[in-house]
Amino acid sequence: MRHAPFITFEGIEGAGKTTLSQWLADWLHQHAIPALLTCEPGGSALGDAIRQWLLQHPIDPITELLLFLANRSHHVRTVIGPALQAGRWVISDRYADSTLAYQGYGRGLDIEWLHQLNRFATDGLQPNLTFLIDLPVEQALTRARTPNRFEREQLEFHRRVREGYLHLAEREPVRFRVLDGTQPLDALQEAILGALRAGGWLQEAER
Repeated sequence: MRHAPFITFEGIEGAGKTTLSQWLADWLHQHAIPALLTCEPGGSALGDAIRQWLLQHPIDPITELLLFLANRSHHVRTVIGPALQAGRWVISDRYADSTLAYQGYGRGLDIEWLHQLNRFATDGLQPNLTFLIDLPVEQALTRARTPNRFEREQLEFHRRVREGYLHLAEREPVRFRVLDGTQPLDALQEAILGALRAGGWLQEAER
């Protein structure tokens, strides 16, 4: 029997990841498919405490990186891994690709080094499918209501992050699905369900 999938949503600030990940988790629950919705940074009491520091307080790039990795390690071992073992789908708003895009392409830290650190922190756990919600930086940032520390970064930082995400998607076309974030919400939802059905996930789950 096929194991439950681990699905992540990625993108720049304001791309719509949180809205779409919440919608997918709700859709799965409505169809009696066991699912866990989680996020990074966050996902646990420890993760929530780390999230507060990461989003609100000035931190140097290396400390920022290590806090994200500490959160991810704890997240995998106490939340994501146990849920997958129990046969639940896991839907995460951000995961390891965020570190590559933000701390790598955005902050300029070495990408291959970050790949190694991610593998160490996650024990090699990778998503089965990653939805990258892509749209122009200027449009995405207008959606921020109470900007956090990352949303207040310069436009050039966000442009580097966006280009980094697109490069990651080019490197792993089987795992990534790049969706046009300027589309209406219902079109994005249909694209997500279409990708899940094409991958055989929903057919098995709905039997």
